[in-house]
Amino acid sequence: MTAVVGTRSGNVEDRESAIRLDSVSVRYRVPHERIWSVKEYVIRRVQRRVTYTDHWALRDIDLTIARGDVFGIVGANGAGKSTLLKLIARVMSPTKGRVRVRGRVAPLIEVGAGFHPELTGRENVYLNAMLLGRARPEIDAAFEAIVEFSGLHEFIDAPLRTYSTGMWARLGFSVATAWQPDILLLDEVLAVGDYEFKVRCQRRIAEFRADGATTILVSHDLAAVDKTCESAIWIDQGQVRAAGRAAEITAAYRAGSDDASAVALRTTG
Repeated sequence: MTAVVGTRSGNVEDRESAIRLDSVSVRYRVPHERIWSVKEYVIRRVQRRVTYTDHWALRDIDLTIARGDVFGIVGANGAGKSTLLKLIARVMSPTKGRVRVRGRVAPLIEVGAGFHPELTGRENVYLNAMLLGRARPEIDAAFEAIVEFSGLHEFIDAPLRTYSTGMWARLGFSVATAWQPDILLLDEVLAVGDYEFKVRCQRRIAEFRADGATTILVSHDLAAVDKTCESAIWIDQGQVRAAGRAAEITAAYRAGSDDASAVALRTTG
């Protein structure tokens, strides 16, 4: 299935796209037997005793996402959603096909990624921002605004290991969005924050969109996808099952329809 999605102008011309995947597949190779050490693996490999099962996390994905879109990805656990985000974030490369991404990417694809639990919130702001490519003077200038947005003033000098999961997410989102990226990737981040923080996140995403940034949200919270996203895809067993307006896709996913074409989907293929 070729999913060409963009609410601003129907089908998305290549010059307007922020992200394009052409016939993309990702294969993981899983050893048949558990190997307990690198030494054992090397010995088995030399002896040609390592056998694998191929698991295709994604198969033949064709997808174009418009610049400035707020785009949702829904699907069951293990469907391939996070793998797709990792491709866009350039954390991994496809086994087959081509991924084209235009612009600076700010990935928040795992709560706490890039953070160290023994460092304080303050130290982790600097660490995470530097991993995102920001220089010390930039971080100094933005630090107070980051803490203000996170609402973690009284905890900013406490070790991160004392933070709740929601506090980790608040700090991570605040750092990742302190500077407007061209593309913002969010994986289940809105699921762990409190209501007030979710509202602030949605406002910031709306501001980014108004300025032309592209946001991709992976979430099991279908209400959040309905409210935040214009377009969406439903991934099922590594393939795009349906693509179109977010409300239509979440409705199809809720229904668990075996015939996605019964819903008025704007999908080409």
